[in-house]
Amino acid sequence: MAFWTQLGLLLWKNFTYRRRQTFQLLIEIAWPLFIFFILISVRLSYPPYEQHECHFPNKAMPSAGTLPWIQGIICNANNPCFRYPTPGESPGIVGNFNASIVSRLFSDARRLLLYSQQDTSIKDVQKVLGKLRKLGNSSGLDLKLRDFLVDNETFSDFLHHNVSMPSSAVEELLDAGVNLQQV
Repeated sequence: MAFWTQLGLLLWKNFTYRRRQTFQLLIEIAWPLFIFFILISVRLSYPPYEQHECHFPNKAMPSAGTLPWIQGIICNANNPCFRYPTPGESPGIVGNFNASIVSRLFSDARRLLLYSQQDTSIKDVQKVLGKLRKLGNSSGLDLKLRDFLVDNETFSDFLHHNVSMPSSAVEELLDAGVNLQQV
């Protein structure tokens, strides 16, 4: 019961104080209204402009592994902003580099090195090295960028939709020759 008595006395004191100090009451009411009207005038003078949503390419954290982390840093150095969701943006996907040439090369090398209990693994490594030397020496091969991409890849869709390249430019880029000696 003492709570309600104290609350009643506090409200009565506040009401009496405000009734006696009318100038202070007017300032306490007018000041927030003044600031509110300033905010309204600024909003009407400078209307907000519509900006598209921004999707960034995914970047792996260092805990995902050294290779995906470095690929995320190098491939997305300029931090581009796209209007549409990027291919690796769905939750649970660490990176969309799993089918890249470097990732496949590392996974093949790891498989060869991890399963080296068999006697044929050294011969397999020598075969792979021989084929790589032959591929490096033969400059007559006409390798295209399209040959390095996996079937049902999203690179051309990404270039067409997110980067807004015309289809002819995307096809020309995919048909570009690759010189392995310069890579």
